[in-house]
Amino acid sequence: MSQKILQINFSFSISAEDYAQTCASLAQPVADAPGLRWKVWLLNEAEHEGGGIYLFDDEASMAAYLSGPIVGGLKSNPALSGLSLKAYGVAEEYSLVTRAPIYETSRA
Repeated sequence: MSQKILQINFSFSISAEDYAQTCASLAQPVADAPGLRWKVWLLNEAEHEGGGIYLFDDEASMAAYLSGPIVGGLKSNPALSGLSLKAYGVAEEYSLVTRAPIYETSRA
C-alpha cells in the first residue's frame, strides 16, 4: 500500500476568531478519520486562507475521507470559496532523506 498526501486549500469569509472556533470543533473528528496519520492545519490570516496537508495510509483511506462528512461540509459551507482538493503519492525515498514525518513502507 502506498501513502497518500491530500492538500486542501480555500478562502474563508468569516473572522479569524470564528475560523479558529470551527477548526477547534473539527480537530478531533479529523484526528479520528480512519487511515489518517496526521494533518498540518494551514492558516494565512492576513489573506483569509486556510486548509491542510494530510498523510493517509493508502488510497482507500483518503478516498473515504474525501467522500465523507467533513469534506462534504467544506464543500457546502457558504463561508468558504475557492476550494481546492489535490491528491499526491509520496516519494518516500527522497522524503525520508529530508526528514518528512512519514513511515517507510518499502522495507520490512
